Amino acid sequence: MKFNRTENARRNIIFGVLNKIVILIFPFIIRMAMIRILGAEYLGLGSLFHSILHVLNITELGFSSAVVYSMYKPIAENDTDTLCAILNYYRKIYFCIGIIIAIIGCILLPFLPKLIKGDYPSDINIFILYIIYLSATVVSYLLFAYKNSLISAYQRVDVISNINTIVHIFSYGIQLVIIIVTKNYYLYAIMLVIAAIIQNIFTEISSKRLFPAIFCKGKLKTEIKIEIKEKVKGLFINKLCQVSRNSFDSIFVSAFLGLTQTAIYNNYFYIMSSVIAMLGIISPSILAGVGNSIVVETQQKNYADMKKFNFLYMWLSGWCTVCLVCLYQPFTEMVFGKEMLFPFSVVVLFCVYFYALKMGDIRCVYSDAKGLWWENRYRAIIEAILNIILNFFLGKVWGIYGIIIATIISIFFINFIWGSTIIYKYYFTEIKISEYYLLHLLYASITLIACIVTGFLCFILPLERILGFIVKLIICIVVPNLLFYLFYRRTSMFLEAKNILLTLKNTKHFYH
Repeated sequence: MKFNRTENARRNIIFGVLNKIVILIFPFIIRMAMIRILGAEYLGLGSLFHSILHVLNITELGFSSAVVYSMYKPIAENDTDTLCAILNYYRKIYFCIGIIIAIIGCILLPFLPKLIKGDYPSDINIFILYIIYLSATVVSYLLFAYKNSLISAYQRVDVISNINTIVHIFSYGIQLVIIIVTKNYYLYAIMLVIAAIIQNIFTEISSKRLFPAIFCKGKLKTEIKIEIKEKVKGLFINKLCQVSRNSFDSIFVSAFLGLTQTAIYNNYFYIMSSVIAMLGIISPSILAGVGNSIVVETQQKNYADMKKFNFLYMWLSGWCTVCLVCLYQPFTEMVFGKEMLFPFSVVVLFCVYFYALKMGDIRCVYSDAKGLWWENRYRAIIEAILNIILNFFLGKVWGIYGIIIATIISIFFINFIWGSTIIYKYYFTEIKISEYYLLHLLYASITLIACIVTGFLCFILPLERILGFIVKLIICIVVPNLLFYLFYRRTSMFLEAKNILLTLKNTKHFYH
């Protein structure tokens, strides 16, 4: 099947941005209300449960990504029967996964108090609250979450984004009212379950409307099952790595430093995650198009495209890094209060964490589109083990500093350096990896210069609070982008990336 990859990507990005604005702004408001009305301990408790359930979601084994990958070829060939069989197989797997998560989640109940250092709110039964959070996770697997794979494979992530936007506006609004009016944390948590149910119903309706000929029927061919299982093995290991990086950090903070420090850490992590989420719109928006391009285009053509996308993405990531360096502290103080601040040295570590993580994102898109999860298995295992070990030992010695440094070390040396070698070994076999590393060294050096110059201009300002933040924001918008333009304007990367943006503007096919 042929589809307009550029038009789909543009639509996905537009509605993805709208969705991210909703799901980032509302939680900020809710977090502010919760800290001021209920207290930081409630926020820390919610963050801890989210982290535990993120770990439990490893049971999904990466089936969703493997299934989406397996759909690229039948979509390109317009093979409806195979798509129906894949969807039918996926529905059965997801139901089993939901039951497994429910069982494992209940087994963890007796261990909850051991994951919290110090006291927790006296009016909360942590076991009942945890069951509510667990139910919100399980319900999606038991309903229609598997339909998201079909919508994603057709590069219609905009549909999923629109559903998320509508449901989150509804649920966040009610949660905010609950916090302000009733101050009942149980009702706040129950809304998570209700929102999950509504979102799944909307997904089912949209899937039937968009693809009426594709529904759960038929038996999947043995060779496709074998391929999916092989991809899932690698995806499971890769997902373990991601869980160890994102969720175990919060669990270690809670175990070593207590709920209040967990709340402060998660405020900072949430701000960084919000920026990551905005940039994260790009990867799923182009993933199906890249997968289609890998099927029909040459290695050289795809490598040239990856370089262009990577240049644009690292420009954006570099700019976001500068903004975090200059605006992290004033924004956190303005939103959450001065008592919720870490030292600026922690901010620097978060910024290094952010940039190191973004360095491999576009490469990951091509690796995922090529289905190289199994080839990444040893890298992911080492990264996960190293991160957990370093979290434990460095966290004990240096507290919050050690936990962030541990993650930075594992991301840079294992995820970025080692992970990059894998796609060059198994896909970009005709191209030297040294060019890729040298380009990233250039991007990082120019980003560092932009951070120093912009940071100096922001920090010499005597203005405080809202006015100071607005002035610093303007500086962060103008200065780093001007510096990037001056450094890059005569490079071939800049000219080629400029052509991509002009092509997107005219909605023509950027792969041809």
